Amino acid sequence: MSKEMKVFTLNDVAKHNKQGDLWVVIDAKVYDLSKFSAMHPGGLAVLLEEEVAGQDATEAFYSLHRHEVLERPQYQRLQIGTIDGETPQIIGRVPGALSTVPYGEPTWLSQGYFSPYYTEAPNHRNFHKAVRSFFDEYVYPDAQAREADGKRPSQDLFDKMAELELHAMRMGPGKHLKGRTLMGGIVKPEEFDYFHELIITQEMSRLGSRGYGDGFLGGKVIGLPPVLNFGSEELKAKVVPDVLAGKKFICLAISEAQAGSDVMGLQTTAKKTEDGQHWIINGTKKWITNGTFADYFTVGCKTEDGFTVILVERGEGVETRQIKTSYSTTAGTAFITFDNVKVPVGNTLGEEGGGIFVILSNFNHERWVMCCASARSQRAIVEECMKWANQRKAFGKPLNSQAVIRHKLAHMISRTEAVQAWLENVTYQMCNMTYKQQSSKLAGQIAFLKAFSTTNGEETARDAVQIFGGRGLTQSGMGRFIEHYHRTIGFDSLLGGAIDVLADLGVRQAMRAMPADAKL
Repeated sequence: MSKEMKVFTLNDVAKHNKQGDLWVVIDAKVYDLSKFSAMHPGGLAVLLEEEVAGQDATEAFYSLHRHEVLERPQYQRLQIGTIDGETPQIIGRVPGALSTVPYGEPTWLSQGYFSPYYTEAPNHRNFHKAVRSFFDEYVYPDAQAREADGKRPSQDLFDKMAELELHAMRMGPGKHLKGRTLMGGIVKPEEFDYFHELIITQEMSRLGSRGYGDGFLGGKVIGLPPVLNFGSEELKAKVVPDVLAGKKFICLAISEAQAGSDVMGLQTTAKKTEDGQHWIINGTKKWITNGTFADYFTVGCKTEDGFTVILVERGEGVETRQIKTSYSTTAGTAFITFDNVKVPVGNTLGEEGGGIFVILSNFNHERWVMCCASARSQRAIVEECMKWANQRKAFGKPLNSQAVIRHKLAHMISRTEAVQAWLENVTYQMCNMTYKQQSSKLAGQIAFLKAFSTTNGEETARDAVQIFGGRGLTQSGMGRFIEHYHRTIGFDSLLGGAIDVLADLGVRQAMRAMPADAKL
């Protein structure tokens, strides 16, 4: 039962301005800090300053704290009333709500703007409302907690996702959606397209928790498609249902200490037994997302015929251990050892020796998903910087009165809008091309887009730190999302292919398509 709030005047509050009897006003709400002042993390002296004790300290508070501080139960209890004739102006995080900060949302979600891509027929807008509400209400709290404690995302959350078929939808459009009720029936399986998947990925990226984003079964997004597309019917029947139900987990195990982008340089071996019924796998894999808690591993191996991809189930001879990286251990990044692991030949994905085709067919979608996440993460940073530049004062003026700050914001906004526009164009092509057409026409485009997006992300991370100053390097408080983004942006630029490698791929694809009669 909530306590009854009294109504005070500013004069009433002004009488309580000393140690042991200390009130303040924050956004028309009156707080009694008399007992709390001695425990204030910033010390007592700050609260006794002339413009704080017994005063309207709204501006002083928001120059030092995020609004979410006031929403914590221990601080909500300190409120004793409100100011007569005034109403609170600042609204906290409302699950499902759209941001009203300029450029805080992509154009199609901004009031008064239009888009040819998100239409009523496949119900993109209602789908978005439901997805955002789900992520805000259920996923965001878990993300903040798990990013901090490093534990795997909660199983209860995976179960909730399964009820809405979010695990299946993160695989993109396809036969695997047939017969499923997507997001409570908002969209039909046959109408689900890449823009629906883009919506899911971008809403997940609003969490501001990069490690959690990968721990949120990022391994499944890149590890399950080879099973769906190249596994036998028997193998799919055994593996796919449990993975799409969030009961079992899978990861893609390609990278090694000896080889990253150089897939053909992998050292893990798979040799057949004398009866030809099993593979014996030996080797190691490194930097494997979700590897610490995966039940299945989609493994790239060197075989007699070249390079082969094999699905390995966790069991005897498979060992995983955590790798500590720049982001949280909630991602489950692993070093994996395969020691004489015996695997049925029926677990081979695609043709023996044809593993390079299996992996390459996976790259376009993998990189496109990363572009979706990168674009939305950058926009979240733009929103943080717009808010901070508006409320922070320097030299007696708002930060956004400084031309150099406006210059940085201009470039951040321009980069973010450019990435989103290119991304939506590529997504539209994906929706209107066959899988084969995508492979031939979009590999270069998506490679360029990922290189462009993540290069922009690195620049935005640097600019954001400059705008936030020391707070942008602090893991708590006002700049915590900036610090986190700056610390983890390297994952975006490396996973799925380094910037330089992808940029070169895009150019090589273009050069191969040069017409013989094209001369100056």
